[in-house]
Amino acid sequence: MNMAKALKINGGINYSLIDDRDVFMLITTVREGIKYATFQNIANKIPFSLGEWSEFLHLSERTFQRYKKEQRKFDSLHSEKILEITLVYNKGVEVFGEKEDFDAWLEAKNVALGGIRPKELLDSTFGIGLLRDELTRIEHGVLA
Repeated sequence: MNMAKALKINGGINYSLIDDRDVFMLITTVREGIKYATFQNIANKIPFSLGEWSEFLHLSERTFQRYKKEQRKFDSLHSEKILEITLVYNKGVEVFGEKEDFDAWLEAKNVALGGIRPKELLDSTFGIGLLRDELTRIEHGVLA
């Protein structure tokens, strides 16, 4: 299976573009686990530090170093979170039109999200869902 095809990392696949084949490919990817090298490819395109990824995935930086050294796969829970973050990030870039604009939005305190920085919500599935919903509202011009 081609992970880049599943995520269309260079093309920016997002929730609205996923068809049933893509969903099954993503499910298979989650079940098989994402290889560290694939994660590194994703991490190179998304401007989060290893420390931030560590917080999002609830893994220590030492564990990341071990995964890298041993070229391990992430388990299904961590793989799913990596994919969810990638999808919401790609959606944000699409909504904002420019990667830099979305990156700035992730860093700025947001009134609609209770005065926190959107990036702080990436550590839970519920937070990722909240960001996805907020991006949909922005996309459709519904601002808080």
